[in-house]
Amino acid sequence: MYFFETAGRYDGEWLIYKEVTKYMKIITVIEDTCGNPGCVCEHGLSIYVETDRHRLLVDTGATGAILDNARVLGIDLTRVDTVILSHGHYDHAGGILSFAGVNSHAQIYIKDTAADGYYHGERYIGIDQRIPALPQVHMIEGDMKLDDELSLFSGIRGRRLWPQGNLVLTRRAGDDEIQDDFSHEQCLVITQGNRKILISGCAHNGILNILDRFRELYGCLPQAVISGFHMMKKNGYTEDDIRNIKETAEELRQLDTVFYTGHCTGQFAFDIMKTAMGEQLIQLHSGMVLETV
Repeated sequence: MYFFETAGRYDGEWLIYKEVTKYMKIITVIEDTCGNPGCVCEHGLSIYVETDRHRLLVDTGATGAILDNARVLGIDLTRVDTVILSHGHYDHAGGILSFAGVNSHAQIYIKDTAADGYYHGERYIGIDQRIPALPQVHMIEGDMKLDDELSLFSGIRGRRLWPQGNLVLTRRAGDDEIQDDFSHEQCLVITQGNRKILISGCAHNGILNILDRFRELYGCLPQAVISGFHMMKKNGYTEDDIRNIKETAEELRQLDTVFYTGHCTGQFAFDIMKTAMGEQLIQLHSGMVLETV
């Protein structure tokens, strides 16, 4: 049983959940590919969510383009009350300062290690160091329940089918450079009645390991997952990469969960997974609207 059902608008990208009476709307504000001709796409991710209690953002893309896309999509950013940063990379945090320029009251939740020095080779890919100094920012150490609707978790320890693209990503402290362990990654869980939605950013820790941690905490699996899978590679895919993609898809196919993915998943990996998962896997695009009533 899938969490959403298509309703035929935006080429099938309006999605309506008919089994929960509580209101929820989910909009992909920023993603790598365009789904709305009026919206900018960029290498980044931002998800907007409305629930009964909250208007919130998970990530803010790579630049201030979030302001333009929000305007096109009819999102009033001044009414957002909560911002979640999934991890400490620029393509998820790049719009925070622009957002804070139009909204100074929304509370921003960042993992305590998200402001460390993160690199891809010699290139700095961490967040702007002005962000942690914002008065509305909360640097949190571990799991946190915000209220009955929203909770955050981290502490993902598994390495099953760990994305190999992580191997080129490091953390620097002074003269020391070590493999990034992605302890700065956190996931949002939205609870609506007895249903739960999991939103991640890139799933650097591996989507299967994230789901293992979810099951450990909640004793169940989410009805829907919105997340990149960090399978994109610029220099081609090895046989091991392709095998890991197929094995991940096969495990996900066994679950009673629908997955929305994009950004760092990559078209090559998405196409392989789509073959295995069919309608259980849906591709995200900038300007894509998911609505539940």
